[in-house]
Amino acid sequence: MNNSNIAFYSATELSKKIESKEISPVEATKSYLDRIETLNPKLNSYITVSRDEALYAAQQAEREILSGQYRGPLHGIPVAVKDQLLTKDIQTTAGSEILRGWTPDRDATCIVKLKDAGAVLIGKTNMTEYAITTNHNFPYGIPLNPWDTSRYSGSSSGGSAAATAAFMCATSLGEDTGGSIRGPASLCGLAGLRPTWGLVSRHGLLAASWSMDTVGPISRTVEDCAMTLQAISGYDPLDPYTWKKAVPDYISSLNGDIRGTKIGVVRERIYTDDVDPEVRTTVEVAIDVLRKLTEFVEEISLPEIVHCATYSMTIGLVEGAAMHREIIRNHSHMYQHELRLVNLVGSLIPAQTYYKAQQLREVWRERLLKVLNSYDVLVYPTSPSTAPKVPPPTGLQNRADAKADLYGRRSFTHPVNLAGCPALSVNCGFNSEGLPVGLQIIGRPGEDSTVLNVGYAYQQATNWHNRRPVIS
Repeated sequence: MNNSNIAFYSATELSKKIESKEISPVEATKSYLDRIETLNPKLNSYITVSRDEALYAAQQAEREILSGQYRGPLHGIPVAVKDQLLTKDIQTTAGSEILRGWTPDRDATCIVKLKDAGAVLIGKTNMTEYAITTNHNFPYGIPLNPWDTSRYSGSSSGGSAAATAAFMCATSLGEDTGGSIRGPASLCGLAGLRPTWGLVSRHGLLAASWSMDTVGPISRTVEDCAMTLQAISGYDPLDPYTWKKAVPDYISSLNGDIRGTKIGVVRERIYTDDVDPEVRTTVEVAIDVLRKLTEFVEEISLPEIVHCATYSMTIGLVEGAAMHREIIRNHSHMYQHELRLVNLVGSLIPAQTYYKAQQLREVWRERLLKVLNSYDVLVYPTSPSTAPKVPPPTGLQNRADAKADLYGRRSFTHPVNLAGCPALSVNCGFNSEGLPVGLQIIGRPGEDSTVLNVGYAYQQATNWHNRRPVIS
């Protein structure tokens, strides 16, 4: 088979071909490495490409499969991971110049699980510095959107999204504190899942906010998401916040039957001036598709949702500053200018303000979970707009811009991380400029299978996930 075509298979399709020995892990890995060599200079998706290590792992996977030691769906599959996760003997920077050249002596638990599943780690993807601050604060260069290279691929986990959308890996891992899996997935036309908080270990993750950080998959299809999630989920004694529960079979739960599923459409996150008209229309059409798949689709009102980002950002700023207190105290000059200021602001927020934000968080969580007692999932746009143009860095936002951000895009993703719920973004169409639009599907904690199955049913009924960007 022509190596250049291998990269265009979904991870699920590639897995079947590797299992049947139609394609070898080495062929697959070389196909992605070739694309990385050609496209990464244009897209800035990767900080580190582990070419030699990937080829060695692919050769090992090939030997195991040929000898009948098949480990499962991820065996031999090239995977990219956000550079926020520790990787033994491979540079880990967290997107910061402070850590340039640092090679950890251990793997994060997620990486251990990927390796145990036989996956091939192909590289470390680009991110904002320490997964904090805004779109333009990428010390290793802004990762660009494969659908339009004049636009962002998303903040924080933008490198994982760009690499996956450009077929420079089969699937990838991102990290979502306030939307950094779902946002980039939406802007790049992908399936991105923020799992239930505590489902996936964060041991070995360079944290941004201990109470909200969550590792999860960014993939081209919901099936690929489920396959990736299956490998990285489960209790970890090194992370006391992980759930002590058996991991469901996420792959087999994708049956596409949602006839009895109750879906609530959150009115305040669709019918508002914050949402671009083309995004609203595209999401409305997607909801009409869901209405054909289940008779239980109703509009609901959650007026409190618009305030959630203010609680979330307060908590995140304080926890981020606490995580970085030693560097702030002794080496704050080593940060990029914006992160230095953000961490200083987080350090100055009074304890009572943080405490109040946590109280409001609990009020919101109880409200959301009460609604989810009546509905299996809630839906609304992942982002109020499509991918924005890349402007030159302008420094910190002014007060008006900050307020618009809190009550704009952040208020679409932050409600979920406050409650610890699973949430999936799936591509539900394109605007008139050919830019992807994301539909967000939110479920009860621990019911990631339900969220994935609704996304899968939608994908089975549509064809948006099969489109490919043309990169010039």
